[in-house]
Amino acid sequence: MTSIPDADLFMYRERARGKVVVITGGSSGIGRDTALAFAKHGARLVIGDRDERGGADVVSLIKQDGGEALFVRCDVTNWDEQLSMFEHAWNTYGAVDVVIPNAGIAEASAACDGSIEMQGEKPTAPKLLTVRVNVIGVFYTVQLGMHYIYKNKQPGDLKALILIGSMASWQSMPFLTQYVASKHAMLGMMRSIYDTVGKDGIRVGVITPFFAETKILAPLSARVVLAGFPLARVPVIAGAIFRAATDPNEEKNGCVWAIPDHGPALLLEKEQLRAGVYKLLDRRIQQLEGYAFFYIVCLCFDACCSLQNC
Repeated sequence: MTSIPDADLFMYRERARGKVVVITGGSSGIGRDTALAFAKHGARLVIGDRDERGGADVVSLIKQDGGEALFVRCDVTNWDEQLSMFEHAWNTYGAVDVVIPNAGIAEASAACDGSIEMQGEKPTAPKLLTVRVNVIGVFYTVQLGMHYIYKNKQPGDLKALILIGSMASWQSMPFLTQYVASKHAMLGMMRSIYDTVGKDGIRVGVITPFFAETKILAPLSARVVLAGFPLARVPVIAGAIFRAATDPNEEKNGCVWAIPDHGPALLLEKEQLRAGVYKLLDRRIQQLEGYAFFYIVCLCFDACCSLQNC
């Protein structure tokens, strides 16, 4: 675990100049500060959010400082709206370089917590809005982001996908099962993505901050529970996102960046399980990576045979 001073979060600022950054949930909170940070260092921003007023405000601030930005109204649970956002980014700037699926919510929910809503004598399905926004919405952003990142990728280009986790990526929280599960999912998603696109020079990472002064703490109950706790600083979270995306060091690719309190960001080295079946699984994965090209050729051959009825 390495402590990263605040002053070092932007040490690779020049790498962001001219890059196109697509960020969801960029109208407020962590997303807003992150958008402003990238714009300050010369990136061009595409902000997707349902909050049109907040989005227009961020774009206005960026343009006042001489930067470039545009806002697209986007519900991340809607594939077509996300597709339109990425298309707008591509058609306007001709590139997508950094993708940050930041949009997320944290609803208190009875899902999987022991209580079930009933309709007559039968249980009703749980409302899974948090899962839809925090997991399915992120999958949509990642799927589209990878497509557009690869469209104009050249060797040595800065290309990055940075996910937003939480201290809930590590910690259980009663009555927030959906939120905790969704943030655990970000760790697994990042690790799996790194195993595939990291070798192509695309930077991936996940930021896992403690609670910060954002809309997520709007409910009085949340403030009561967290009374006396040192909250994470939003500018540090935004800085960690910036550093994770721009740091050229391959050893820091595919890592977790934690902000556990009001102190500095912490870089967590990749944990590795090498005992028992994990050792065998790791060896098998390495073997499969060696056969990846052969496998793709076989798939193409099968597809051609199917088309030609051979």
